[in-house]
Amino acid sequence: MSDESNVRFTEREALFYHSTIRPGKIEIIASKPMATQRDLSLAYSPGVAVPVQAIADNPACAYDYTAKGNLVAVITNGTAILGMGNLGALASKPVMEGKAVLFKRFADVDSIDIELNSEDPDAIIEAVAMMEPTFGGINLEDIKAPECFVIEQALRERMKIPVMHDDQHGTAIIAAAGLVNACYLTGRDFKDVKVVVNGAGASALACTALIKSMGVRHENVTVCDTKGVIYVGRDGVDQFKSAHAIQTDKRTLKEAMQGADIVLGLSAAGAITQDMVKGMADQPIIFAMANPDPEITPPDAKAVRPDAIVATGRSDYPNQVNNVLGFPFIFRGALDVRATAINEEMKIAAAMAIAELAREQVPEEVAAAYGKNQQFGHDYIIPAPFDPRLMEVVSSAVAKAAMDTGVAQKPIEDFDAYRHSLKARLNPTTSVLTQVYETVKANPKRVIFAEAENEVVLRAAIQFRDFGYGEPVLVGRTEAVKAKLTELGVGNPDSYEIENSAISEHVPAMVELLYQRLQRRGFMERDVRRMVNQDRNVFAAALLKLGVGDALVTGMTRTFAQTMREVRQVLDPGAGRLPFGIHLMIGKNYTVFLADTTVNERPTAEELAVIAKETAAVARRLGHEPRVAFLSYSTFGNPPGRWLDNIRAAVSILDAENPGFEYEGEVAPDAALNPTVMANYPFSRLSAPANVLVMPGLQSANISAKLLRELAGNPTIGPMLIGMEKPVQIIPMTAIAPDVLTLAVLAAAGIAG
Repeated sequence: MSDESNVRFTEREALFYHSTIRPGKIEIIASKPMATQRDLSLAYSPGVAVPVQAIADNPACAYDYTAKGNLVAVITNGTAILGMGNLGALASKPVMEGKAVLFKRFADVDSIDIELNSEDPDAIIEAVAMMEPTFGGINLEDIKAPECFVIEQALRERMKIPVMHDDQHGTAIIAAAGLVNACYLTGRDFKDVKVVVNGAGASALACTALIKSMGVRHENVTVCDTKGVIYVGRDGVDQFKSAHAIQTDKRTLKEAMQGADIVLGLSAAGAITQDMVKGMADQPIIFAMANPDPEITPPDAKAVRPDAIVATGRSDYPNQVNNVLGFPFIFRGALDVRATAINEEMKIAAAMAIAELAREQVPEEVAAAYGKNQQFGHDYIIPAPFDPRLMEVVSSAVAKAAMDTGVAQKPIEDFDAYRHSLKARLNPTTSVLTQVYETVKANPKRVIFAEAENEVVLRAAIQFRDFGYGEPVLVGRTEAVKAKLTELGVGNPDSYEIENSAISEHVPAMVELLYQRLQRRGFMERDVRRMVNQDRNVFAAALLKLGVGDALVTGMTRTFAQTMREVRQVLDPGAGRLPFGIHLMIGKNYTVFLADTTVNERPTAEELAVIAKETAAVARRLGHEPRVAFLSYSTFGNPPGRWLDNIRAAVSILDAENPGFEYEGEVAPDAALNPTVMANYPFSRLSAPANVLVMPGLQSANISAKLLRELAGNPTIGPMLIGMEKPVQIIPMTAIAPDVLTLAVLAAAGIAG
């Protein structure tokens, strides 16, 4: 099920997202060095002949010498695209690229999308079967029923790698996990429950088959399609539906739901009425999973049955049935043991692992995304999709089930080590940032965008509102901003709050506030009024000071230094705090925090110590255990120099304070980051490479941050401004809309500020 059903955006915005930077959502990069002729000789001719011969001699070596073991094909013919129907193979490509991105984002599985231009099941079977040497697994997607059943079954029989049609089994596994917990909460046993399944497509029949495998009795499950109950002897029922036909005199969905314990909706919006819900058993369990709108909404169901447990496919209601909880980790576990199939036992293991995870204590960062201390109960029977524990828990369960059932070709010997390796595969920053975004959605804020006539800024402001993070306050000339909103495809520009300094009702209060602040600094009242009327940063900062917004984003049209000077005319540092900037350099499985990259030209020892402590706190909030290195051209006095005293004094300050994290200095970058070089200093207090780099001065910090951003190729966040009295973010002039949006969300969440 999708988690985007409640997100609003314009068609223009969606097309811009898919076309900007480079078309599409995926690219292929080399995993080995390709810089020298020797590199190329090893990568291709003549060096490639060696692994070729090794694989010819032993086919299992393909997993050792190629990417096969971590490569999944996402394959479709486009006959059942999301809720849009048969739009063809080419039109399905954006969806399949998206699925490939999810594989990588959630489970570090490399994935290639393949769209087959055929509706002939036999042709698809032949095409996919011939790809077995290329891939470690096959994810079938968006293929209509009943052909999807035939295709999947034939491929599972012919191929010796994992094959799964996620539209069937992904939904079934997550729904089954939720049902396990719903039955647990209501004191039910699978063998006794009476279930109604409304819908007889791929997902519905897969759900039905899986819950029967888990103990629900065949005679206790009533499946309905658009013509009513599927009963023994009914005409016009294909072999896949007839497998679930039962002896019954019930003919309609309403009759079937009378006295039922559970109803699984995999059909269409509005298919289940309040009258139907009224007739169900005590504490009814209602999974209304139609996409994008459920068969019945949770408020409507609970209005007539307050004792109900309700799940949907939507992220704006509790208990979201979301396939992303399952398929990345199922394939992760299957690939890691080189499974020859994804069997029923592996699916059940995944469902049970997901169910058990929901019963555990919810981590603080996950609970925060709900805006309250969410714990296992009627409104939390399924883990959140961004729960960082899913990778470890579900993948391990699937791998073990594969081993127990004899389909694992490479059994895991040390599961503790395996679970640790799973946690290390992904950068915790990505998971925590997702949680931050969800936190802001649960607690929307008002963010002031000071340069709303700029297209990049305005695009970010539109996304901020459309994605549910809060309300943007747009600063600019009223008609110019409205015209730009219209140009960007906004249907109702008047619905946006625009603050124009020429007509704003807040100007008198601003002038009074700033005149009191600046009258002893050489400013006359007319000077203050001119600043408010003519300087967007002064005006926007004053809006923030007056409480018109919760945070401010600016900097797109002026340098950081100039913008900072203008903002500081209005806003002070936080009490006892030091303003400074942090850049985040985000790699595949690591994040490095650089500070101070924006404000303090030559920090004192005391300021360096503060920068270290506050940057370490930001690192912790983003999921990392901080290891701080005070960088220098010198490593422990070699070579000596006159700029080392401040660094050494900062280390001494931390020695006296015992701040609760690792730190070391002065060290050169290689002695902070390279384990081989670090080994030369056995007395170093760093247990692993540093992830917080405190620079000795602004010149080296800013140059380093910009060099890394331009040359390293890894995503960069920042600079994040820390230490002001109100959350203010000054974005770089080179930013694109996603950069602006990220800093706006971080400011709204209190991560940066």
